[in-house]
Amino acid sequence: MQNKKPGTTTIKSAFGDMLKTFNLESKFNAARIRKDWEKLMGKTVNNRTSRIRINHGKIAVYLTSAPLKNELNMSKSKILEILRKEYGEEAVTDIIFL
Repeated sequence: MQNKKPGTTTIKSAFGDMLKTFNLESKFNAARIRKDWEKLMGKTVNNRTSRIRINHGKIAVYLTSAPLKNELNMSKSKILEILRKEYGEEAVTDIIFL
């Protein structure tokens, strides 16, 4: 890796600063979670997910299967752990299955 010149910043850092400046962090994280939902939760869960709403780190997942809803509710802490590991503690504060 090359040495960074004084007064310069990385693209990642600049992008993060821009998101903070324009209060777009939660919208950016929401888009990432929606995009990655199948990869994180698997094809079966994705196929039974009708909608995902995210507001200030609280995720509401609308499901078409009541048994799956119950199963995911029992695994809520593990799912939160997966999401927080992927997106950070501040990006995901809670998840509910509806």
